[in-house]
Amino acid sequence: MRAEPISPERLASRIANLVAAHEPERHRNKDAWTRLAIDGAPGSGTAEVAAAVERVLVGDGRPTLRISTGDFLRPRSLRLEHGREDPDVFYAEWLDLNGLRREVFGPLEPGGSGRVLPTLWNAERDRASRAEYVELPPGGVLIVEGTFLMGIGLPFDVEVHLWLSRGALKRRTPEDRAWTLPAYARYDAEADPSRAASLTARMDDPRHPALLFV
Repeated sequence: MRAEPISPERLASRIANLVAAHEPERHRNKDAWTRLAIDGAPGSGTAEVAAAVERVLVGDGRPTLRISTGDFLRPRSLRLEHGREDPDVFYAEWLDLNGLRREVFGPLEPGGSGRVLPTLWNAERDRASRAEYVELPPGGVLIVEGTFLMGIGLPFDVEVHLWLSRGALKRRTPEDRAWTLPAYARYDAEADPSRAASLTARMDDPRHPALLFV
C-alpha cells in the first residue's frame, strides 16, 4: 500500500468532496439523500472524523445528520447470549441491523419521509433511548460512524475506512476488550474494507493521518 500524508482538516475536506462528487442520484432527483459511512475500529477515531466532516458539510450549506452505530446495538441479553467474550457474536450480531434499516435507511429511500430516529438503544442502561425522530431535509447527508459497516448490506453511497495497523489496533484496544481483536481480523479477511472503501486512511496517529492507496 502507498501512503500519502494528509492533515486531519484536509482529510475531512477530502471526504466531504467525495460526498459532493458522488451524488449521481441527485442529478436525476435533487431530493435524494447521500449516505456516508465512516467505518473503523473504536481506536481509529471514527467519531472525531465524522464530526469534522459534518462541520465541513454544514459549512457548505448541506443539511447533515450524524449518527453512531453504538446507539443501535441489540439488547444485552441478545448480545451476550452466547457469553461475554465471543468475538464472532461481537462481529456478526451486536449491531441491530434491522433497526438501522427500519429507522434510518428506510426513511431515506426514494420517496421516503426523511424522518430518522437518531438513536434506538441506550447500551449503557440497556433500554430504549426513547429519542424523538428528526427530519433530514431532501438533499441532505446522512453520516453513520461505527465498526463493521461494510459488507453487511447497508446502502451507503460513499464508504470511508479508517485503518489501523495490527500493532496500533492492539495498543488502542483496552485490555478488557482484547477478546474482540479476532473480530477485526475476520472483518479484514471477509469484507476487505481497505480495498472496498471509496477512501481509506491510516489512523495509527490521528494527528497525522495518511491516505492509503491499495
